[in-house]
Amino acid sequence: MPESNAHVPRYLALGDSYSIGEGVPENGRWPVQLAARLRDEGIALDDPTIVATTGWTTDELAAAMDSTTFAPPYDLVSLLIGVNNQYRGRSADEYRDEFQRMLERAIALAGDRARHVVVLSIPDWGVTPFARQSDRNVTRIGNELDVYNAIARDETQRRGAYWVDITGISRRHPDLLADDGLHPSQAQYTLWTQTVLPVSRYILTG
Repeated sequence: MPESNAHVPRYLALGDSYSIGEGVPENGRWPVQLAARLRDEGIALDDPTIVATTGWTTDELAAAMDSTTFAPPYDLVSLLIGVNNQYRGRSADEYRDEFQRMLERAIALAGDRARHVVVLSIPDWGVTPFARQSDRNVTRIGNELDVYNAIARDETQRRGAYWVDITGISRRHPDLLADDGLHPSQAQYTLWTQTVLPVSRYILTG
């Protein structure tokens, strides 16, 4: 039987600990769960390429991308970045500037198709036991992340990409955590996946 030359859609996930799935097995990472769910629905999709490391800020992700060989265009690109900027006390203005550049790179990797890019909001780590035990002001953490997320949402919508809010999930399920008491558990990532799934399905089939 002759080999098929049909294009298999490809997915690129850009981010930090939340995309690489700190503290969960590989199949528990939300990008991996998302790809599996889409394939279960009969949507062809390659295994996700994940460029993410725990602790990365926007500029550190950008630097890593500079040394990464990509093969655009990707049919689906997700971006979730910024929590470590807030953790390190960086300004919202700096985040806006760096997020804008990161979003432009994500769109370029999607073949300059903004509607093939999904940006996820930053979850609220202020609700976690780690935050409560660190003597940080948990109310301030939540407020600062709200500012960051408003920036990311505005920039995402301005460029015509998709915005998916998963911050509420993190606040409603503060108990769904990995053993470190900070990062989401596989069960919480499943809830994220369910939220991102409809948009991703539409991008790949619409």
